[in-house]
Amino acid sequence: MSTELPPVEVAPAGPGAAMPPARVPMAELFLTFLIIGATSFGGGVVAYLRNALVLQKGWLDEERFLSALEISQALPGLNATNMAIIVGDRLRGVVGSIVAFLGITLPGATLVMVLGVLYASNAKNPYVNAALIGVGAAAVGMLTAVTFQIGRKQFGKWIDVAIILVTVALINYFHVSLIWVLLTVGPVAVYIYRPSRLEPPSVPPKQETVP
Repeated sequence: MSTELPPVEVAPAGPGAAMPPARVPMAELFLTFLIIGATSFGGGVVAYLRNALVLQKGWLDEERFLSALEISQALPGLNATNMAIIVGDRLRGVVGSIVAFLGITLPGATLVMVLGVLYASNAKNPYVNAALIGVGAAAVGMLTAVTFQIGRKQFGKWIDVAIILVTVALINYFHVSLIWVLLTVGPVAVYIYRPSRLEPPSVPPKQETVP
C-alpha cells in the first residue's frame, strides 16, 4: 500500500496579506529616500513616506508603516530619519539602514546650509517670510491629511480616542514635557493593549475502540 500523501494546494495570498518585500537594490533604496528628502517639507514628510513606501513601492503595508511610525515618534530624533533607518534595516539590514539614512538626510542638510546663508541676508524681507509661512501651512495640511488617512484604524474604540485626547491635553494645554507624557501615558496604553493570555486548546476525549 502506498503511503504517499496527495499534494497540498496552497491558496494564493489575498490582496490584504503582508508579503515580505523582494530584495531591494541599494541604489533604489538610496534614490527613493533621496527623493523623499528632497521633495518633502516639515511635518509633511510623513505623507511622502507613506505615499512612497506603502502606495508606490509596496515595501510596507499600512500596519507595518503605522508601527514603524509609532516607534519613530517614540524615539529621540527626527521621525523621518528614524523611519529611514527602520525601513532600511528591514529591507537590507545594517547597510540598508545607513544607505537610507544618508539618502533622506543629504538633501535636507545641503538645502538647509544654502538657505541658511540666504536667509541670513534676507531675514527682514516680507516676501521671504510670507513664503516660509505658506510652506509651513502646507506642511501642517499634509500632516493633518495623512493623520486621518493612517489614523482611522486607531479610532475604532472609545479608549483610543480617550488616550489621544489625554495626550493632546497634557502637551498642548497643560504643557507637560513630552518625556513625562511618554512615561505616564505610554505604560498605561501598553497595559491596556497587552496581549491577552491564550486559552489552552481543548483536547477532544479519546474514543473507546470496540474490540
